[in-house]
Parts: sequence; structure tokens; C-alpha cells
Amino acid sequence: MEANECGPQGFPELKNDTFLRAAWGEETDYTPVWCMRQAGRYLPEFRETRAAQDFFSTCRSPETCCELTLQPLRRFPLDAAIIFSDILVVPQALGMEVTMVPGKGPSFPEPLREEQDLQRLRDPTTVASELGYVFQAITLTRQRLAGRVPLIGFAGAPWTLMTYMVEGGGSSTMAQAKRWLYQRPQASHQLLRILTDALVPYLVGQVAAGAQALQLFESHAGHLGPQLFSKFALPYIRDVAKRVKAGLQEAGLAPVPMIIFAKDGHFALEELAQAGYEVVGLDWTVAPEKARDCVGKTVTLQGNLDPCALYASEEEIGQLVQEMLNDFGPRRYIANLGHGLYPDMDPEHVGAFVDAVHKHSRLLRQN
Repeated sequence: MEANECGPQGFPELKNDTFLRAAWGEETDYTPVWCMRQAGRYLPEFRETRAAQDFFSTCRSPETCCELTLQPLRRFPLDAAIIFSDILVVPQALGMEVTMVPGKGPSFPEPLREEQDLQRLRDPTTVASELGYVFQAITLTRQRLAGRVPLIGFAGAPWTLMTYMVEGGGSSTMAQAKRWLYQRPQASHQLLRILTDALVPYLVGQVAAGAQALQLFESHAGHLGPQLFSKFALPYIRDVAKRVKAGLQEAGLAPVPMIIFAKDGHFALEELAQAGYEVVGLDWTVAPEKARDCVGKTVTLQGNLDPCALYASEEEIGQLVQEMLNDFGPRRYIANLGHGLYPDMDPEHVGAFVDAVHKHSRLLRQN
């Protein structure tokens, strides 16, 4: 490879920067599209690759993570890749045991029950050194992508990570985690600070390793009302953005766009738009025009087709995409689903979604 074909960190030059341009709010020839959980169980090749080892062993294998990240790009002309990993590698790196129970999801055999349980957690500044396997996966994937599309890194937001650590797994009510917020507000803030202190170097490390954008998943925003959200979620979401940006500058790294996706956090859209992120992700319960009114013109929106719309016929998917693109408009917009892909979805329909976004967004710009 010629030296001039390499980027600043010796990576191949980026050929398709549409996603990054849209994230920064620049004009694009068409609307870029990617899918949350695009590297997922709906792909037979993913199931085959994953069958060999347990979930977290897979996360710790850079070679396997790279393969899983690239699989959807071999099938579909997606405009971004997102590294295959899991938000729960952070609690793991803090010293908590996490297992992935097939058919049930993540399980913490010893969740945080008492305030003194916080003393079991490792020093958050050591977390990034525990997660070298994620950085290796990012670097390897960035090289193998050969500049085809940008690579997104990600992490779970503090409140969402706290829910797993306190609940010991998924929950329909988050009652144990919310009990902490009401009964142990100081300890809750202490835990959320520990998580923030762990996330900042982890995200900066992902960029140093080659990530070209970052998404923070506040998947459990909807369990908090506006008051609890503005007290226990928003300050830490803001802090992550501010400190990651400062950290990148300190490390001499170029800034990357940051995306905040707070699922069911429609009540906080205005605040999220001012939290220091270039992109605000939306779930499918939010009307695009209302979201745009809320966030103003200074951020990019990402989303938000109902993932279950992919159960519809390919023709109907095309119509739904067209409506969505009309509603969002051609500027400051990245197409995505309003949540991750489900395991029983037809890859052909995912392809139809991606193609419809490209086709209709080009037509929209011509008219």
C-alpha cells in the first residue's frame, strides 16, 4: 500500500464517509444507514461463528469480533460498521462476574445488594487496561475494513449499566435499581461516578484503537421519569461526552462524532440534544417531526423505523422507509431502526430496508 493511501494512524484511507459527514451535520448525496445489532443472530453465518464458544469468550476474541462485525457488510451496502462487543464488559472489568444464559440473557450471580458491595468493585481507572481485547478487535477490524466504511465503537451509559449490576440481569420494572435511587441516593451517585470514571478512558481508548464514532446506549432510560432521569442519568451522560472530548484532545486524537441513544427517553429529547453529542438516536415511539422540533437544527437525528416493520413485505418496507425519510428530511439525518434487529428477522428484509433508504433518499434530493 502506498503511504499516501494511509490515514493518520496508518489505517487505510476511508472511501465512504457519508455516515461521518451526516453525523457532523454536513450535506450528503444520500442518507446513510446502519442497523443496531446488524451483527446479530438473524444472520445464519453469525449463528455458525458464535456456536463454537460462549458469549463472553467470543467478546474476548479479537479475531471472532472482527469476523462478526464484518459479516453484515458482506451482505448489505451499510454505511457504517459497529464493533461486535457488549455493554457488560465494563461491569466485568470492574470485577463483577457476568454470564450469558442462553434464552435468558445476562446474569450476575452476585449483584450489588448493599452499599458496602461497592467496595468489591475495582478501581475504575484500571478498567481500560482490562479491556485491551476490545481495543485489539477495533484495530484489527479497522484494518480489515480497508476503508470501506467508518467503524463505530460503543458503551452502555452509567444508569443502564447500574441497572444490570443491581438487578443481576434484565428486569421489566427495574424496581431494585430504582429502589437504590430512592433509598440510597448517595451510594447511587457513587456507583454512577465509578461507572463514568471507567467509561471515559474506555471510550477514548476505543478511538485510539481506531473507532471513528462512538455511541452511548442508555437502553433503560424509559424506566426513569423526567425527575429521576435529570438527576441520575443526564448528568453522567453529559459528563461522559465532555470528558471523552477533553480526553481525545489531551491524547492528541482528532474529535469523533458521538451518538446518544436513550431508548424510551422521549421526555428528555431537548436535554439530550444539549448534552454534548453530535447525534441523538430515536426509538420508534417518537414522531420524527416532533423530535426535530424538540432538538432544533444543531444536532443530527438517527433512527427510527420500528424493527418489527421488517416483518412486513419488502414492498411495504419500501413505503415505510419513504415515509420515514420524508418526515426526517435530507439533512442532519442517519437512518437506522428504533432498536436492534431481532433474531428471527429475515436478512432479505434487512437488505430491502438498506436499499430502500439509499434509493428513496437519492430520489428525495433530486426532487
